[in-house]
Amino acid sequence: MELLERVGRLERENELLQRKNRELFDRLFRPKAEKLDPRQVELALEAMLDLGVVATQVEEVEVEVVRRKRKGKPTGRRPLPKDLPRERVEHKLPPEQCQCEACGRELRQIREEVSEQLEYVPSVVKVIEHVRGVFACPDPECEGTMRRAPLPPQPIGKGLPAAGLLSHVVLSKYGDHQPLERQTKMLARSGVELSRSTLCDWIRQTADLAAPLVDWMRADVKRSRIIQTDDTPVLVLEPGQRGGHKGRLWVYLGDRAHPSVIFQYTTNRERAGPCSYLAGFKGYLQADAYSGYDELHRKGAVEVGCWSHARRYFYRVVKAGGDRRALVAMGFVRELFGIEREGRELDAEGRRLLREEKARPVLERFKAWLDEAAISALPKSAFGQALGYVLNQWQALIRYVEDGELEIDNNASERALRRVAIGRKNWMFAGSDAGGERAAILYSLIASAQRHGVEPFTYLKDLFERLPSHPADRIHELAPHLWAPRQA
Repeated sequence: MELLERVGRLERENELLQRKNRELFDRLFRPKAEKLDPRQVELALEAMLDLGVVATQVEEVEVEVVRRKRKGKPTGRRPLPKDLPRERVEHKLPPEQCQCEACGRELRQIREEVSEQLEYVPSVVKVIEHVRGVFACPDPECEGTMRRAPLPPQPIGKGLPAAGLLSHVVLSKYGDHQPLERQTKMLARSGVELSRSTLCDWIRQTADLAAPLVDWMRADVKRSRIIQTDDTPVLVLEPGQRGGHKGRLWVYLGDRAHPSVIFQYTTNRERAGPCSYLAGFKGYLQADAYSGYDELHRKGAVEVGCWSHARRYFYRVVKAGGDRRALVAMGFVRELFGIEREGRELDAEGRRLLREEKARPVLERFKAWLDEAAISALPKSAFGQALGYVLNQWQALIRYVEDGELEIDNNASERALRRVAIGRKNWMFAGSDAGGERAAILYSLIASAQRHGVEPFTYLKDLFERLPSHPADRIHELAPHLWAPRQA
């Protein structure tokens, strides 16, 4: 008997290890998109209902699989933007072809046919000469005051780079994911030899210059009713350090009234990071189920769950070939997202009413099914863990129904972090914890500008030109969501 129990335990452990191995392989090498063919859900539901596999509540569920027709992509070549500079090149007929073959008379032009072709001119690096007159008294015996014309305030005092070059370096690294070493080679092709340490020093001074503005933006986001947050790891390799350590970049998205995207760097994933930034926050906090937020929830922040995270657990069960009932759960979640698409064009109150009418009945049926499925599911199986996640987070997951401004998922913050995930594949690691903090400042500016449809280079160049002389008590005027209307 003991031998049979031991064999059973070892089989369960082996199954668990194999599942974890498949999940790790999928995360490293498989596409990240969590897509399933809608027909797969339909066929699974039909088979389960026919065979009586699903619990009684499933027979009463009407899971609607929403088929979205893909909008056909426009065919043909798109017109080129009208504001691009254009160079007119006229092509003439050769002289021997300018006569009519029938009557010999000279041909005359009756119209023009214009075809467009894109050309690329490499970036131009130019030198700005600041010429200042020096003035003195003309009397040779006079020892009066000598004066020189003042220079306008510069982003880096007595520094080599102008605002445009600083903007290019910052945006290339934190917007286009180009490491500084790669940028030095690109600048060398334009005839400018600069070292990586020089560019690194420019990044440091630029982040220090912009820090007061980002501090104001951070305080403004904390005034939001709704904040979405998420985090991602960043490898930090300091000089002389072996192996490095994993720092963390957190993102915080404010609501419509405080629409900035704020990044925060911490040396680890301990709860002290988000708790220090969000101390005193009493609004809706939408995030994953990370336990580090529990202290904030105990102190007044209202927890809002993410249905994309919940769906992800069931998706992994399906991809691993586990319990087929996971497809039923995905059918429920798909129906909830279909209701959200239906209310996408409505205002907040309209979405709330739509959710009360259509989403809440689906959630009630889903909860009944979850309770029934949990009775027969093994707690440590992948399906059991998926059920446990949803049931433990149920109140947070259904909270989005009560307020039309809340989102059904936390995907906006995940999209904001995508720039970090792409960047670290290029620059590989941060050179220090201080470098992580500077990255958080500059990511905040670029992400906030992009959230409002502002072209980042234009914004950063104007920002770095204004910051040295802008009054400190009006620093908020330079935040992207307030800067953009003034420019328009």
